[in-house]
Amino acid sequence: MNLPDLWFVLIAVLWTGFFVLEGFDFGVGALHGVLARSDDERRVAINSIGPFWDGNEVWLIVGAAGIFAAFPGWYATWFSAGYLLVLLLLVALILRGVSFEFRGKVDSPRWRHTWSGTLTVGSLLAPLVLGLLLGDLVAGLPVNADQEFTGTFWDLFTGYGAWTALTLGLLCLVHGSTFLALRTTGGLAERARTLGQRLAWAGMVSLVVLALWTIDLRDVGPVGYAVLALLNLRVERDGRAFAATAVAIGGTVASLFLVLHPTVLVSSTSTSYDLTVANTASGDYALKVMTIIVAVILPVVLLYQGYTYVVFRHRLATPPPPAHDTPSRASDVPARHPG
Repeated sequence: MNLPDLWFVLIAVLWTGFFVLEGFDFGVGALHGVLARSDDERRVAINSIGPFWDGNEVWLIVGAAGIFAAFPGWYATWFSAGYLLVLLLLVALILRGVSFEFRGKVDSPRWRHTWSGTLTVGSLLAPLVLGLLLGDLVAGLPVNADQEFTGTFWDLFTGYGAWTALTLGLLCLVHGSTFLALRTTGGLAERARTLGQRLAWAGMVSLVVLALWTIDLRDVGPVGYAVLALLNLRVERDGRAFAATAVAIGGTVASLFLVLHPTVLVSSTSTSYDLTVANTASGDYALKVMTIIVAVILPVVLLYQGYTYVVFRHRLATPPPPAHDTPSRASDVPARHPG
């Protein structure tokens, strides 16, 4: 395997890892207001992803930076075409981060409700935008011989891209439900388990449609295990259910990159204008230096994140209602990484 192909695989791993890890963050953020029956339960839901969400977003940053460094031609065309969508994505991610930090700063129901709303919107919007951008890589965008995007903003809304966005959005919700069932107790966990069962059916149908559509486009279908997730949810095997939804969302994203290779962005103008691994890659020297750096740093990052998940592996219980009518002033600012 040559260096450009190796870096394509690495970028696929980074994007897949991002959706596996950040997918449950998105799901919890989108569902916390639906599943919780009190402000205490909403705090528990938010705190369940508190130690993880900011670390998980690093995978997206590194994935995008990897494309910039290893395939500058791909980066320039794709991000130029989706400039407004990328801007919308940044707004969604900023809303999420600010919501985590600000929600517990003022002891006011209206204040907390407002920031819960922005958390929900940001958590729903981000995977939809990313799904649309990834789907467009396979569906194709109008690109000319100079690797320049020649379409308009509305050309980004391809049918396949929109369905990919819907599928990944649903899988994030299922993934978030299984994570809450795994990480919480009592009524919150039970409601998450029940909703996860229902959403798994929708996710399964969406995956089947996406698979058939992908076969028609590129002769390979994405892989999903929503059925396995559903079966494990029904018997309350929370750990297995979470693992199954991780495989479902990870397999779907990985398969999108699988059907692309050796193309990185299909041109709907002409197949001769397709962006490929070969015609968008950086020089060998740059790729060699980058490979050495990744070989040193990536294991450290993986060990650190793994340690974080071990430390914060225990379930979170909803506190009992207060003995008096005085409203609780407990902070719901998510816990940070150790250290």
